[in-house]
Amino acid sequence: MIEVKNISQSYVKGGHVKTLDDVSLTVREKTVTALVGANGAGKSTLLGAMSNVVQTMSGQVLLDGVDVRKIKTSEVAKKIAFLKQIQQISIRITVNDLVEFGRFPHCGGRLKDIDKQKVNEALDYMMIGDLRDRFLDQLSGGQRQRAFIAMILAQDTPYIFLDEPLNNLDIKYSVEMMKIVKKLVTELDKTIVVVLHDINFASAYAGHIVAMKDGKILSEGYPDKMITKEVLNPTFDHDFHIIDHDGKRVCLFFDHNQ
Repeated sequence: MIEVKNISQSYVKGGHVKTLDDVSLTVREKTVTALVGANGAGKSTLLGAMSNVVQTMSGQVLLDGVDVRKIKTSEVAKKIAFLKQIQQISIRITVNDLVEFGRFPHCGGRLKDIDKQKVNEALDYMMIGDLRDRFLDQLSGGQRQRAFIAMILAQDTPYIFLDEPLNNLDIKYSVEMMKIVKKLVTELDKTIVVVLHDINFASAYAGHIVAMKDGKILSEGYPDKMITKEVLNPTFDHDFHIIDHDGKRVCLFFDHNQ
């Protein structure tokens, strides 16, 4: 279990102030939790704090009841896999080599048979075994994203944090990626926290939604509670038009009065 208790943080990155203001959250097990909110709301900072990548000024993050700051980094990495926003990679690396990086917390770079087995299982699960010898810069955006998810799977952690995994993906690959995220929960019993900008993807694929603004959690709950004007309008400073479609709530991004 991951419990966030009254954490606060403030620091400057890239000329922008990143903040968290007395945030508390219990991550729901074996479900997809979507963090939503405008840019600068604190979503990525919260992911970093929960994985001890970002040091907090106050409060605690408990990982299975233990303060994450008191756990060795290598041990945290055996429980939490954190995939940051994927950037262009300047070095040439094969898919297989990338996925092997996921085993580093377990083997320190000296792969044993069990590590190779986990790598092969991850490649097969993501259906990219035939791409293992290809270089990342030879792949499409969707294939590259699958390779990074395979690396996370090879890490073999119960918790997976994904920071804007749909960034730079077109609609086809975005849908494909969210289906994969959902399968990781239903088939592999993973607990996933994902930062999303698209409210409709959160509505369709998340079991729990957390709305953030100005470093605070404004509201959290099931999608039917969260995908409402009462929650979304103040979160995004926008007047939402919401409809029900096939049991899901959908946001329409146009002025329905015109």
